[in-house]
Amino acid sequence: MFSKRPLRRAAALAAVAVIALVGCTSGNGGGKSVGGDQQGYVQGDGIKLISAGDRKSAPNVEGRTVDGQDISLEQFKGKVVVLNVWGSWCGPCRSEAPNLQKVYDTTKDAGVAFLGINTRDTSPDAARMFEQRQQITYPSVYDPEGKQILKFPGNLNPAAIPSTLVIDKDGRIAARALRGITEEELRSMVDYAMKG
Repeated sequence: MFSKRPLRRAAALAAVAVIALVGCTSGNGGGKSVGGDQQGYVQGDGIKLISAGDRKSAPNVEGRTVDGQDISLEQFKGKVVVLNVWGSWCGPCRSEAPNLQKVYDTTKDAGVAFLGINTRDTSPDAARMFEQRQQITYPSVYDPEGKQILKFPGNLNPAAIPSTLVIDKDGRIAARALRGITEEELRSMVDYAMKG
């Protein structure tokens, strides 16, 4: 007689493999595959600003940071929050990292918080090394299986990495980018969310 435990484990591993493969294909979610050192990156559809009347509440992101600390999106209640999905293996994530850090440095005293979601890195060590090289000083949840990303159906696509959401002070999603962003684009998304 077969045990159900190995079957469940095999099913869970297959689901993780599907998520990883989806992120490495073209034609998913309207994105396009990019070559060169960005192999496997899928460019998303762009930036979307959501009017105040159409905003939906963001689900709670929670877990351990790449440094091993407990963290939750709820800790930033009452602040505008930039939520960025990234991986150390992602070329566009490396390109946009300085833009995110610059905006964080210039907006944190104005009530803007940043939280990353590190995904598909097989070890938090790779994520920590990425943060050190890029001089990232805001926290990131270590989410190798993409469980936190899947809490955002319709707003975050596991295949579009990097992705960035800006959440307004009321905890609602105000802006979304399903691709790497510039410093100017992120500033305009944050300004939009701060206006209400």
